[in-house]
Amino acid sequence: MLRILAYLISIVGANVITASIQPLHLGIFLVPAGTFIVGATFVLRDLVQNRIGRNKTYLCILTALILSAVISKALGDTLLIVAASAVSFCVSETTDTEIYSRLNLSMAWRVAISGLFGGTLDSTIFVLIGLSPLGAGFLPWSAVPAAIIGQIIVKSIMQVIGAFILGRILARRTIQSAES
Repeated sequence: MLRILAYLISIVGANVITASIQPLHLGIFLVPAGTFIVGATFVLRDLVQNRIGRNKTYLCILTALILSAVISKALGDTLLIVAASAVSFCVSETTDTEIYSRLNLSMAWRVAISGLFGGTLDSTIFVLIGLSPLGAGFLPWSAVPAAIIGQIIVKSIMQVIGAFILGRILARRTIQSAES
């Protein structure tokens, strides 16, 4: 239950932080502050799936989607931004879930690989639908590639850090079990 709660809180937290803090300028990249948490949500979702299974994880994803949409709208996001967030969330979380389920690797590698795919889709879809001239038009076309790449970099770093930490924890548990 704690994993599910952490996952849901991370989704809500990412929305609140993104709405409350101006995007960060990291060199040429423009990155919403909540992106740092979004990278961690993929790791948390994998931990949820590991505990309750793939089918029940989809119920958690649906709950997170509803919470995210309600919070985004309550924070003043336009309907287009809420929709872009919902579409990118559905596609990225489903992709992460399905890749994680199918990989026959250690948990840490599954977390890293599935999260990289999910994070890339999340960043690309959200920026194109929500921020580019195709959507709300907050960014000119010239800024779109840097916005997508900046989010992918931040999410990927967070996911790799999470996978590394998870790998270390699992390795330590294996050693302790072998010594017992």
